[in-house]
Amino acid sequence: MDDPLDRWAARRAKRLRPVGERKAVTLVPGAQGAHVHPNAPRLILEWDGYQWTTLATVADLAAARRFLNPQTADDARPTPPARSPMAAGTGRHRKPRADE
Repeated sequence: MDDPLDRWAARRAKRLRPVGERKAVTLVPGAQGAHVHPNAPRLILEWDGYQWTTLATVADLAAARRFLNPQTADDARPTPPARSPMAAGTGRHRKPRADE
């Protein structure tokens, strides 16, 4: 049962919350679910490895989501449409054509 200290520390580090993790908390009494009070102001908190520290306050749920998940320029571009699964081609399970 005697593990070397470095293996124990590695296992412990996997369990710990990562430093810099952020979350939004509603500033109204009662239920704390994000969907319960979408227009209520939010407090943005950040984990510093020891405690949650106040980072900012925002007006509502939409502003909190924008703050927590900022959209980069690469994310703004739409992805091209995927090829239709029924597109013409000679796929592995396609029925052979009569002219072949």
